[in-house]
Amino acid sequence: MNSYLVVSTCIHFCSDERTEEEKKAEETALFTKYYTEWRGGGNRENYRNIPRFYYRLPAEDEVLLQKLREESRAVFLQRKSRELLDNEELQNLWFLLDKHQVPPMTGEEAMISYDSFLKVGEKAGVKCKQFFTARVYAKLLHNDPYGRISIMQFFNYVMRKVWLHQTRIGLSLYDVAGQGYLRESDLENYILELIPTLPQLDGLEKSFYSFYVCTAVRKFFFFLDPLRTGKIKIQDILACSFLDDLLELRDEELSKESQESNWFSAPSALRVYGQYLNLDKDHNGMLSKEELSRYGTGTLTSIFLDRVYQECLTYDGEMDYKTYLDFVLALENRKEPAALQYIFKLLDMENKGYLNVFALNYFFRAIQEQMKIHGQESVSFQDVKDEIFDMVKPKDPYKITLQDLVNSSQGDTVTSILIDLNGFWTYENREVLVANDNDSNTADLDDT
Repeated sequence: MNSYLVVSTCIHFCSDERTEEEKKAEETALFTKYYTEWRGGGNRENYRNIPRFYYRLPAEDEVLLQKLREESRAVFLQRKSRELLDNEELQNLWFLLDKHQVPPMTGEEAMISYDSFLKVGEKAGVKCKQFFTARVYAKLLHNDPYGRISIMQFFNYVMRKVWLHQTRIGLSLYDVAGQGYLRESDLENYILELIPTLPQLDGLEKSFYSFYVCTAVRKFFFFLDPLRTGKIKIQDILACSFLDDLLELRDEELSKESQESNWFSAPSALRVYGQYLNLDKDHNGMLSKEELSRYGTGTLTSIFLDRVYQECLTYDGEMDYKTYLDFVLALENRKEPAALQYIFKLLDMENKGYLNVFALNYFFRAIQEQMKIHGQESVSFQDVKDEIFDMVKPKDPYKITLQDLVNSSQGDTVTSILIDLNGFWTYENREVLVANDNDSNTADLDDT
C-alpha cells in the first residue's frame, strides 16, 4: 500500500460524516482488498512453494517400505561412522599436537598457542576441521598467562566428542522406529549384545543374563522416563552418566570399591537379585507384602507398604522383579528427584499434588506405633511436623509439594522420617551419632 493512498484514505474518513458502522465496513473492505493483493490474490499456486516437512512412517503391513527405511538408515549411520576419527587418525592428531607444543610447560602439561593450534588444524585433515575452531579454543582457555590451552585437555575433548558420536551411532542402530528414542526392548537388545565386550562381566553365568539386562535397563527407565512412556530419547541417554558407568566395566582393573558403587557391575546386580531371592520365602518368583516387609532393616511401616501395593503394578497382589527394581532404586536414591517423585506419589494418598498435615500425621502415626512395639518413648507429632516444615520451607506454609521437597534438598530426610522407623531413629539421634563418629576419629588419631 503506497503512502499517498494511506493519506487520501485518512482524509476521506476525517471529512466524511458517515456513521461509524459504514466507516468500519469500508475499512474492512479496503483491508481485505490490499491484503489479498499483497498475498498474491486468490492464486493458490504460491502455496506450492512450501517445502514438505512431514513424512509418514510406513505401516506395519508395508513391509517393502519398512525394509527400504531400515536400509537407508543403516547406510546413513555407516556414512556417519566413516566420518569419525579412527584410532590411527587420533594417534596422528596426538603426534601433531605434541610436535607443535609451545613452551614453557604448565606444571607437567604441554601447552599450545592459538597460532600453532590453527597450524595443526590445517595438517590434521578434513575430519578434524570441526574441532579446530575459535569457539573450541575459547572453551578450553583458562588462566594461562600466554593465552595457551592444554594439549591434553584438547585431546581429551576430541576423544570425548568422538566417543559420544560413536555411542550415538551404536544406540541408533537399535532405534527400530528411527525416531531418536529407544523402547525397553531396544535397550535390552543393546545391553545384551554389549555384555561380551565388558571384561568385568566375564564371570556372569549366561543363565543370569536376562536378569542382569533387566536390572541394568530399569535404572535407565526409572530415571530417564519419569512419565512412564516406555521410551527414552537417545539424547537423554548420552547426556546422563549411566552409560559412562556401564562402559566403565571395560576396565579390567576396576577397583572393588568402584564395582560396589556401580549399579551395573556384576557384584551389584547379584546383590540386588540375591536380596530378591532371599525375600521370596515361598519361592514363587514374586513378593507378597509380608515378604517385602523384611526389606533392608525390616523397619518400613505397614502403612507405607500398603501404599506400595496399591499404587505399583502387581500380579494377584504380588510384586515381580521389575517392580521390585523400581522400589529398590527409589529407596536407595532418595536424594534424586525421580526417587522422590516415586515416594511422593505413595505419600500423596488423595492425589492432590501436595502433602498436608493430615497426610503427614497419617504416615507418622505408623512410626509412633512401631516405637511403642519396640518399647521406645513416643514422640509428639506436633514437634515432628514443625521440624519437617522448617526443613522444607514450602511456598505454602500448609502444603508441601514435590517441588518443595526437591528444592529443599531435605527430601531424603523427610521421606525417611515418614516411612522408616530406622530412618526416623537415625534422624532423632543424629547429634549423638555425629558425636560418636568424632570420638571414634579422635581415638584413631590417638592410636596413630
